Amino acid sequence: MNSICNILKGGIATTVAALLALSAHAAEGPAQKMVPEAELAKLPGVVFAQELADSLPATIKEKKVLKVATDLTPPISFQDEGGKLIGIDADIASALGVILGVDVQMTNVGAGAAIVPAVLSKRFDMTLSGINDDVELEKQVDVIDYMYDATTIMTIKGNPLGIASMADLCGKKVAVPVGTFQNRLVEAASAKCTTAPIQIMSIPKMPDVLQAVRTGRADATVNGYATSVYTTENQTGKGVGLQALPEVRLAVGYLGMLVSKDNPQLRDTVVASLQHMVDSGAYEAIMKKWGLGPLAVKTVKFNDAASMPVE
Repeated sequence: MNSICNILKGGIATTVAALLALSAHAAEGPAQKMVPEAELAKLPGVVFAQELADSLPATIKEKKVLKVATDLTPPISFQDEGGKLIGIDADIASALGVILGVDVQMTNVGAGAAIVPAVLSKRFDMTLSGINDDVELEKQVDVIDYMYDATTIMTIKGNPLGIASMADLCGKKVAVPVGTFQNRLVEAASAKCTTAPIQIMSIPKMPDVLQAVRTGRADATVNGYATSVYTTENQTGKGVGLQALPEVRLAVGYLGMLVSKDNPQLRDTVVASLQHMVDSGAYEAIMKKWGLGPLAVKTVKFNDAASMPVE
């Protein structure tokens, strides 16, 4: 009986994931060729590297195109007023294009829930979207750990409800991106509530999550530390301003790029190219440009989530 239930649960989960991916695909933006801006192009290390280019998989070398999926999470990846992709990921993608001598075509797939399917379906070669690495994710795809991050709580400006911890979210409405690490973190916190459980609002797109808090539909969100700090300093959207709680720093770990497990050659090339950027100083310059220098890694690793502390 339990095995049948598990199969049914697995089938339902797969169907839900497929529907989410389909919905996100409908909202997908156009592929954008990533070209470095003048400031980025002048950075040391952002030059063609023949040895690294030669290490690319044959299919990518032949087409000279690297297809990359992303979703919108400022300042990791977002859009300017004209719809152009900007942010840390856009700068890294542009630099990779120069280093590897390929056209990097980056596409906003519409929602975080579409990121893993984007790679598993082979529609994209890799993702660059600041997804949280964890050991469960590493069972599905290879994760290149390219920056640190943590998780914090965001409320409306002034924090009128006096929220100071995950326990304070019990009985409150909390918006999170559907299918994300933060969604699972809130579900785990809700299970520990001794009074009322957390009222979880799972929303596909990160901008809509933030807007739910701004407009009072939600009391708070649990979000990436980097994104929360940036959003506090660069208020966008309609409604009341948002405020990160920097003293709340949970689940310190990595943000990762995703590559299919059957494409280790691409994974190793990207790891080596990123390490080249780290060693040249280009990577640190990009991180500092977006105010996240303290979250820069010194060594680029992959599938390294197990080495990080467990909250």
